[in-house]
Amino acid sequence: MAETKTKTKKKAPAAKGAGKKACTVQGCKRAYRAKGLCFFHYKKWRRGELEGRPARYDTCAKPECKKKVVAHGLCQEHFDAWKKARKKNQAAGAAEAPPPAAPAA
Repeated sequence: MAETKTKTKKKAPAAKGAGKKACTVQGCKRAYRAKGLCFFHYKKWRRGELEGRPARYDTCAKPECKKKVVAHGLCQEHFDAWKKARKKNQAAGAAEAPPPAAPAA
């Protein structure tokens, strides 16, 4: 006969600081785990879902974009678009510029 496994509920990670410190999120009474947060809020912070806390890493400067910064304050997607537009503008500027004047002898 096949044995059935019963699912056991996972326990929360053990609290650090001997349970004397509490989570710094207002209204939360769980024990401190890391970065001043309980395991629940720390997990949310890592996913970028915790409002009112600094981001885990620098985020893109474009509005509504929360991707990690690669260069010049932009994520990879926005940086590539910026670089492409910059090259296009430089090529257009070089084509419109008059040829250099001949040096006077």
